[in-house]
Amino acid sequence: MNPKKEPLSYRMSPRTLDEFVGQEHIIGKGKLLNRMIQADRMTSIILFGPPGTGKTSIARIIANTTKAAFFKLNAVTAGVKDIKQVIDDTKNTFLNPTGKSVLFIDEIHRFNKAQQDALLPHVEDGTVVLIGATTENPYFEVNKALISRSTVFMLKPLTNEDIKKIIYTAVKDKERGLGTLKIDISDEAVSLLAEMASGDARIALNALELAVLTTDMDENGYYVITPEVIMDCVQKKPVRFDKSSEQHYDNISAFIKSMRGSDPDAAIFYLARALYAGEDPEFLARRIIICASEDVGMANPNALTVAVAAAQAVKMIGMPEARIILGQAAVMVATSPKSNSSYKAIDGALHDVETKNTGEVPMYLRNAAVKGMESLGYGVGYIYPHDFPGNLVDGVEYLPEEMRGTYYYHPSGNGYEAKIREWLEKRRNSNK
Repeated sequence: MNPKKEPLSYRMSPRTLDEFVGQEHIIGKGKLLNRMIQADRMTSIILFGPPGTGKTSIARIIANTTKAAFFKLNAVTAGVKDIKQVIDDTKNTFLNPTGKSVLFIDEIHRFNKAQQDALLPHVEDGTVVLIGATTENPYFEVNKALISRSTVFMLKPLTNEDIKKIIYTAVKDKERGLGTLKIDISDEAVSLLAEMASGDARIALNALELAVLTTDMDENGYYVITPEVIMDCVQKKPVRFDKSSEQHYDNISAFIKSMRGSDPDAAIFYLARALYAGEDPEFLARRIIICASEDVGMANPNALTVAVAAAQAVKMIGMPEARIILGQAAVMVATSPKSNSSYKAIDGALHDVETKNTGEVPMYLRNAAVKGMESLGYGVGYIYPHDFPGNLVDGVEYLPEEMRGTYYYHPSGNGYEAKIREWLEKRRNSNK
């Protein structure tokens, strides 16, 4: 195949460690992975990180440098039969005198349990050195036995400077890149492309190639690539997570923790990321409701009212206007005084109900709805608070006898709850 027919992102894949850009924390000089590749002393590894950050490139570098037999499978299309074939070929001393091989499995998280189990004994006995690549957290998606026999390397999104270096190299490279063409690309266009790529070298190179292929030469024979051309080729800045990925959970976690931490700017940012990635607005509204009760609570009881109203409005209105409603609710929760006292109260009570002998409901508090029950003591002696000044009665015990003197609700001094605390302290003291 003519290599020029292959996508630019494939052609520009690094062949050696010297050509590799980024991921200095794992593959820089002196780092473990670098030493393993240089010495051709590979042990099983799993490369975990976002798309376009170098997982497959590292595998190709290993393939180019190792003296062991190298096999590649894609977990989307491969099955147990393919694994067995690799093992047979590895153990064929005529084809592979060493009896060992390096097996690269792309998207290893797609392997089911049976497929991973089929691989395990051969990784364990050293017949196969596994190199797994995945965009999903392997600690969630990969067999724990395989994880325990592998070193997990986490790749990070490439920096804008990394992406720019890759772009300039592709523009100048005459062997594999676009160096045989006259390309005039401004620094502004390169910076924009790096920003729009969101740390994904594949997106940057594909967009660069598309920009050149769809741009006419000027009168001097140059392909002039402007920021406007880049915007047209990228169309929409990619996000590094979808609704089923680990990044989805990370983003939602950051959204909630930003509201809890009273940072409205961060809360709005993570909300925007979620909406941009296509999150269900009703799901986001539910998370705001939970935070309004769990983290704001009685410090601002109105926050829950606003959150519930927002959820109803989001359901009625839909996107894109729902973004405004969600933004208001998120800011309301983020800027409210915080208290988790009521949350602690219900959990404390549930713990006691589950683990203690909590007694019975006092007879005077029981329901005497049916005639004749009063003769058994149901409801007898109940004192109606509204018959007294201030609608309060001192000295009445509402807890079962076994639980008397137990306090679950300890109001904070934040927001409206400060008033509750003052009132409740007086109330509890008067009942002693």
